[in-house]
Amino acid sequence: MQEAGTITDHFGVRMSNRVRKAVFPVAGLGTRFLPATKVMPKEMLTVVDKPLIQYAVEEAAAAGVEEFIFVTSRGKQVLEDHFDRAPELEDTLALRGKDELLEQLRSWLPKAGTVVSTRQQEPLGLGHAVWCAREFIGDEPFAVLLVDDLIKSQTPCLKQMVEVHKGLGGSLVLVEDVPRAFTNRYGILDVESDDGRLVKVRGFVEKPDSAVAPSTMSIIGRYILQPQIFDYLAKQQRGAGNEIQLTDAMAAMLETGAYHGMRYEGRRYDCGDKLGFLKANIAFALDRDDLGAGLRDFIRETGI
Repeated sequence: MQEAGTITDHFGVRMSNRVRKAVFPVAGLGTRFLPATKVMPKEMLTVVDKPLIQYAVEEAAAAGVEEFIFVTSRGKQVLEDHFDRAPELEDTLALRGKDELLEQLRSWLPKAGTVVSTRQQEPLGLGHAVWCAREFIGDEPFAVLLVDDLIKSQTPCLKQMVEVHKGLGGSLVLVEDVPRAFTNRYGILDVESDDGRLVKVRGFVEKPDSAVAPSTMSIIGRYILQPQIFDYLAKQQRGAGNEIQLTDAMAAMLETGAYHGMRYEGRRYDCGDKLGFLKANIAFALDRDDLGAGLRDFIRETGI
């Protein structure tokens, strides 16, 4: 009998498929949100009262991730600081008897030594950013979370993926259908089969023109990848936009193992876009016990 948390590859070798590590590519400049992001990383922009990076880390932790790897660039130190203790602030809250707020501040912090970072010294694309994390991954599957994609769901999105991945092995990406006119914004799947929840992948195309896109099934910012992806990323081959594309490495890796796409329960907000970011703030605020009623009253009063 096969042990829980293991799969057997096509050579008959038993491998772990537990996802313990997650990579967060957070080196981008956030130019679409200037001037707000002139000195503040875009990942620290808040949806209601929580920065985007915290939503992503909490989602990963809820899926069983134990090690959080930030791929950063200059000026991003505040991301690491956010996940550190703040003694002066905590002491002040304690002295003022704000015990509930103090507990809230501490409750989401990862354990000591579980958050690490590495630098992407040049903006060479998502594939290059993931490759920069190679020394922290080792020989096990890992997750990649793109912070801009904020997904509101009953079950945290990465947890949905991890549960499916346990029975599949291989690599798994999150997918959704997009309008054909938007295929040039996404990595697009060439679909072999589709049962309504899971899609078996025949190929990937990065940002194809709508006239030649093999489908409208796009990759959304969540991945569970096998460590062999680094062998392909190490070739540093340039693709769309003259960048090292993760999608291209995944396409090359199809010859060595299965890829699946998974539809998810929930709603995605593209927080790399101003309108998507505003929609996320409204949606998450409406769902809050302390804010929802007041916001609904405001919407009714103003006729929005």
